[in-house]
Amino acid sequence: MRMIFAFTERRSDSPFVERIWRADSVNSGDFLSVAASHWEMVVSKLNGQTTLTVRGPETKVTPMQCSAGGEWFGIRFKLGTIMPHLPGSQLVDHGITLPLTTGEAGKSFWLNGSAWQFPEFENADTFVAWLEHDGLLAHEPVVEAAMRGQLNAQSLRTVQRRFVRATGLTHATVRQIERARKATLLLREGTPIPDVIRDAGYFDQPHLHRSLMRFIGQTPVQLLRDRSTQLSFLYKTESDL
Repeated sequence: MRMIFAFTERRSDSPFVERIWRADSVNSGDFLSVAASHWEMVVSKLNGQTTLTVRGPETKVTPMQCSAGGEWFGIRFKLGTIMPHLPGSQLVDHGITLPLTTGEAGKSFWLNGSAWQFPEFENADTFVAWLEHDGLLAHEPVVEAAMRGQLNAQSLRTVQRRFVRATGLTHATVRQIERARKATLLLREGTPIPDVIRDAGYFDQPHLHRSLMRFIGQTPVQLLRDRSTQLSFLYKTESDL
């Protein structure tokens, strides 16, 4: 398999951040952008231009093409982290590329009426702390409580409304995406399909097959045996350990 991307990733000390990642495209080629329940900020350096895109959750797999020589780094935020002025419900299945300032090219962008310097992989935690200081990040506690099954006496309708506003997705959709991602990781580690069905919580192989085709774009057999198609960035979260 010819590698398209070279990946680096690390954890963050910020309570708002799930993971910080970096990718360089060493070859051009096609890949599958798999479904994701988290939103993220992505800095792209391609063809001499630097941009920052706020990317929302993705509810399905999307075939993509990549040119060689690109550089990206992303800050993937935890479920329940929100930008109050730009809720997740406005970002599902698309992204918003923020406008550049008219100053020195490639140095800054506009966010919520203020000019910000582009962050780097190394100072991403400081950048997130600045966002928090300026009130551009907040927690929606209902999301974490729902994911942990620790909801209080709030009505189900209220919980569902707050969950969708924060994440852009229903609780059920987030669970389905996370389950498909877990199954993909298990299959790529060589776990037999019957064990994946059991460990990831599927009813049977057809159920697993439908889920993976929708969210990942490959069958269980392809993920287990065929590595010719590159998938977008996958990693284990704390819930997988």
